[in-house]
Amino acid sequence: MATSTQHGLVGSAKPELDLSGADWQSGSKGAGDVQIAFVEGFIAMRNGGTPGSPSLIFNPAEWRAFVVNARDGAFDLT
Repeated sequence: MATSTQHGLVGSAKPELDLSGADWQSGSKGAGDVQIAFVEGFIAMRNGGTPGSPSLIFNPAEWRAFVVNARDGAFDLT
């Protein structure tokens, strides 16, 4: 597994993933939107407006918890 300096840690320690060839997906085409990529069994998330900034790395259980809580409004700021 190659390493990259683009990584973030969420929860327990994660491997350093090579995200240089990741297939980033976006829910919109706007600048600054969130992008995700599936890499080696993990989910990477980054700011599409600044793709060189660090990415957050989630394992599948963490990703599911994030999505469920987001759908339930846990991160709404209003």
